[in-house]
Amino acid sequence: MRTKSSKTKKINVITLGCSKNLYDSEVLMGQLSLNGFKVNHESEKKSDIVVINTCGFIGDAKEESVNTILHYINEKEEGRVEKVFVTGCLSERYKPDLEKEIPEVDEYFGTHDLPNLLKVLGADYKKELVGERLITTPKHYAYLKIAEGCDRPCSFCAIPLMRGKNVSQPIEQLVEETQKLATKGVKELILIAQDLTYYGIDIYGERQLATLLKELVKVEGIEWIRLHYAYPTGFPKDVLEVMRDEPKICNYIDIPLQHINTELLKSMRRGHNRAQLEQLLSDFRTFVPDVAIRTTFIVGYPGETREQFEELKQWVAKSRFDRLGVFAYSHEENTHAATLTDDVPEEEKQKRVAEIMELQAGISYELNQARIGKVYQCIFDREEGGYYIGRTQYDSPDVDNEVLVSVEDNFINLGHFIKVKITEATDFDLIGIPVL
Repeated sequence: MRTKSSKTKKINVITLGCSKNLYDSEVLMGQLSLNGFKVNHESEKKSDIVVINTCGFIGDAKEESVNTILHYINEKEEGRVEKVFVTGCLSERYKPDLEKEIPEVDEYFGTHDLPNLLKVLGADYKKELVGERLITTPKHYAYLKIAEGCDRPCSFCAIPLMRGKNVSQPIEQLVEETQKLATKGVKELILIAQDLTYYGIDIYGERQLATLLKELVKVEGIEWIRLHYAYPTGFPKDVLEVMRDEPKICNYIDIPLQHINTELLKSMRRGHNRAQLEQLLSDFRTFVPDVAIRTTFIVGYPGETREQFEELKQWVAKSRFDRLGVFAYSHEENTHAATLTDDVPEEEKQKRVAEIMELQAGISYELNQARIGKVYQCIFDREEGGYYIGRTQYDSPDVDNEVLVSVEDNFINLGHFIKVKITEATDFDLIGIPVL
């Protein structure tokens, strides 16, 4: 029998990596809290136990995860922490190596080991708590993970090794979770998965993202629904119809394209070519003319010539994406691409990253300049540096442009929607004044 004192332990959960990891941490924290534990997220306060939710996506993320583990092992050795547990993607993928190299960790857990982790912490996994989370984001927005895992065969990606095959959550369960979030004050729902557009195939026999969206927009209190991490191949056009017809669905899509050269796309095992990608983007802008498209690219992939990179660069200039990120390719063990020669020097990879981002900064500046004088509905997340910091429907938290309104002579309730007239613009920020 667990003693009462075990339930008063203070647990600090550290989250590394993407929003999907953050969602998992929130679920863990919800279970711990309702089991009677005192739980914090990334707190500077003294804690008895630290749980590190790691990322193992690319080299830099793995290095950050290892450094974080070593930091808290040092805290343990100095007597400031009693126990350190490690979970998440890095632990799922490299558990035997980590146990050997960093044995000071009390125990390692994988991405599907939540019940076992809770048991070791002295908590019961409560199935009836599914959907209950401790939200770590500002209370007016939250992430909703609609599926776990991925069935895609992309050559460079280790996510299926860490997360397994695609498993969709039933529509009824997601609606119930959304209703709970709405009662807690959530107004903006950000849908996440490894591949949003694959949603439903495993449990309904066909893609059901559009059907899910039609149910979620019915939840009272939810005013914005945003789509993250869609895959290009087989993109369901009915999703665009819902985005066009439903005002609650933000005119925003996050769709990692990775490259435009057909030869490299084939090597990456993406399942499409340049012509198909261009048609898809044309469809986006035909169905939803003012859609904001966020994408990411990989440069320095094995065999990428300077000519192929220039093709990508010219296409970025032509396509004028609203939001864009670039990754330098890194070899990932046990992926198909790891069998190829990593023949682009690291210095050249970083140069290519810088070239694309410099190009995108100019595009973003021009697009933002065109917004001066226009009025946008904005939601405000925080106050910082003498400004209220908000976003339009075209911007997701942490990764996209922000709208700044001076604190001086203005008052804005955080978490509320306010109309803002844009008066100035920089590469990645809009500055404005409230419209009463």
